[in-house]
Amino acid sequence: MNLLSKVNSPKDIKGMSIDELKTLAQEIREVLITRVSETGGHMAPNLGFVEATLALHYVFDSPKDKFVFDVSHQSYIHKILTGRKEGFTDPASYSKYSGYTNPNESEHDFFTVGHTSTSVSLASGMAKARDLKGEDGNVIAIIGDGSMSGGEALEGLNVSATLGSNFIVLFNDNDMSIAPNEGGFYAHFKALRDSKGKAENNFFKAMNLDYVFVEDGHDLESLIETFKAVKDIDHPIVIHMVTVKGKGLPEAEADKETYHYIMGKHFDVDAYMKEEHFDDIIATHLLEKMKQDPKVVGLTAGVPNIGGFNPERRAQAGKQFVDVGIAEEHMVAMAAGIAKNGGKPVILDAATFLQRTYDQLTQDMALNNNAVTILSFPLGGGISQMDATHSSAFDMAMMNMIPNLRVLSPATKEELLAMLNWSLDQSDFPVMIRVPGGKVQTYEAGSAFNGDLSNQVTVKGNTVVLLGLGAFYDLALRTKDALKAELGIDATVVNPRLSSEVDADVLESLKADHSLVITLEDGVLDGGFGEKVSRFYGLADMKVLNIGMKKEVNDRVPMDELVARYHLSPELIVNDVKAILNK
Repeated sequence: MNLLSKVNSPKDIKGMSIDELKTLAQEIREVLITRVSETGGHMAPNLGFVEATLALHYVFDSPKDKFVFDVSHQSYIHKILTGRKEGFTDPASYSKYSGYTNPNESEHDFFTVGHTSTSVSLASGMAKARDLKGEDGNVIAIIGDGSMSGGEALEGLNVSATLGSNFIVLFNDNDMSIAPNEGGFYAHFKALRDSKGKAENNFFKAMNLDYVFVEDGHDLESLIETFKAVKDIDHPIVIHMVTVKGKGLPEAEADKETYHYIMGKHFDVDAYMKEEHFDDIIATHLLEKMKQDPKVVGLTAGVPNIGGFNPERRAQAGKQFVDVGIAEEHMVAMAAGIAKNGGKPVILDAATFLQRTYDQLTQDMALNNNAVTILSFPLGGGISQMDATHSSAFDMAMMNMIPNLRVLSPATKEELLAMLNWSLDQSDFPVMIRVPGGKVQTYEAGSAFNGDLSNQVTVKGNTVVLLGLGAFYDLALRTKDALKAELGIDATVVNPRLSSEVDADVLESLKADHSLVITLEDGVLDGGFGEKVSRFYGLADMKVLNIGMKKEVNDRVPMDELVARYHLSPELIVNDVKAILNK
């Protein structure tokens, strides 16, 4: 790494020759492949953006010239060039930096962002502020990997065309999202690629944006020439750049979907393959339902593998599986329309991405009581050591607030599949099923769901009640054992199943033999299930302890630290009980 060892800031590459930059690009690819293979991360997006990042920093002057990355899962090279190299070259520092842009790390980053289709809107706002303050400098929005299919990207382009001042959109067209791109836009982009930007129909020009085409986004000379030509331009322009996702790693180029994000050497593939996983269970089950009923249709927004629909399963599902692209809002509204007209839509999405759809969830779906089934997948679990942009701790609290929507939290695979079957068979209201995080559990008490939304008292005891919601039902069982061993208390265990409302009959019945109710939920407490239980017992002679996550931002916090902070272990909960009951 002879050249890379000399690079500590963008200014260190500005005097390099083209040959030196090409050598540096190869050194950076080697570093990326080594580091990401070890730790996991976004492999293919970053490998496809090496030359473009070098050319950007070679021509422009960051941070005065501002780079705004879309999703920012192609920002590793930017981080390497802006003083964070050790996070990619030194194994001891591999976990030092986020996988996304983060202003707390560097003056060269402007947003903590990990969701898609946002860069043009964010960057247009920065350009507007620059103009209002009478300043100069370039603002560059970087967008690609399917993000152009998102509605916010199109809204941003529409408004950006009216700025009348310097604004540069770098469209990284690699003909891929996470999975293959879907939608009519991409046939148009193919026509532009095939014609080298000369196709008569040009979406960008139709929006009154200037346009330039770069045939090879890995050609440093061409990139540098193009960037120099548009630097300090006095109007909005789109640079349409063609790249290869996974460039430089043959297996990533051949299988772009698998190598979009990889798990790394620490991931035990053999152990993983021996275990059951909810995505596989759900996809297999839904394929059977599709065979039995042509009205069943799965929908996802650019993340089909989250619900287990790999390329083979997508092929099996055929027209009964729809990937709408990066368009969560459209996905929910489309599902509402399918339900309204007699179809049986099942949305498969990550909990963190459902946050983008609140208006469609409340208006198009719930207000109209359209019987959409939503499977919410918490990435890494609800309370987890995920980065801040991909936390899945807020979906239940968000959904609990929506009238007409039933929010279910199964504890077992049997319960989950029974809830899914029930939801597909009813047509009265929408249903969200919160897929449990962690290992697949199968308890006898949890397999008998038949549409009864009441709380299930699975173990009858006294003094203390443990309401273990969804994935935390297992924590309730383990805490019961700890209470018996430590304090001699035979606690009652309840599987609530439903988080969007309380079961007044069951909660009322618990008053007779209990003095403490403990709620356990795999998500944020504010707006969550536990608060509803506390409100129910507000005037009663019953103490309530809510166990879950505090409303705060966690960014890659180790799980053992979160367990200690939120008392997510039987031992810590027993200590809480001792203090409350003065034992």
